[in-house]
Amino acid sequence: MTSKLSFLGLLLALIAAPAWAQVTITDAWVRGTVPGQKATGAFMSITSATDVTLVSASSPAAKVVEIHEMTMDGGVMKMRAVDKLALPAGKSVELKPGSYHVMLMDITQPLAAGQTVPVTLTFVGKDGKKTTQEVKAPVKALTAAADAHKH
Repeated sequence: MTSKLSFLGLLLALIAAPAWAQVTITDAWVRGTVPGQKATGAFMSITSATDVTLVSASSPAAKVVEIHEMTMDGGVMKMRAVDKLALPAGKSVELKPGSYHVMLMDITQPLAAGQTVPVTLTFVGKDGKKTTQEVKAPVKALTAAADAHKH
């Protein structure tokens, strides 16, 4: 009987596991800045085991942090903030230059290659519960965006 109760307890713990435990963030990085620059982007790949939605982000490196999308409109690249970004179960969503990304605005100091920027992402599951996950993103040289498009 004890082993059945232990198994049931484990099963219930797995079912009730928070969304952040099922979200994997890889290849995170932040584009470096030059003196006087007040904004930059954070990029990463996010995969969730279940359907969740990325609803916000924050970082001590910036006073304002938003989820942004870049699109082509009549031959002109446009960027806009989005309220949320759906993360379908089992599919990797790339936050990359020229697409979805986390925008760090009104940054508190220049960001140089070799530094690390903590970024906290907030997710909402289908059950409406919010969870957060922090990623420590290394800063890459300002030219990293151009290099990323070569792959």
